[in-house]
Amino acid sequence: MLHDRVMVRINQEAGERRSSGGILIPATAQVAKRLSWGEVCGVGSHVRAVGVGDQVLFSAEDQYEVEVQGHAYYVLRERDLHAIANERPEHGTGLYL
Repeated sequence: MLHDRVMVRINQEAGERRSSGGILIPATAQVAKRLSWGEVCGVGSHVRAVGVGDQVLFSAEDQYEVEVQGHAYYVLRERDLHAIANERPEHGTGLYL
């Protein structure tokens, strides 16, 4: 990866899913604009806040999607990330956003 770019593996639950109220949502259902969680798989040399293995929250719209060895990834700038969730045991806080 170059500069401030981050490569994120898409966490998609394929198929049907259930809402918290128990309603079955088909895989073909349209969802409103929403943020997605993904796992960082690569970082550029100027990325400061995230590392490989971190879970990040980002908007999948207007990002570059690439397929590598049959797996889908997004390539985006670090500034386009909305949140980072990872374990930082050295800070003693556990999981943070």
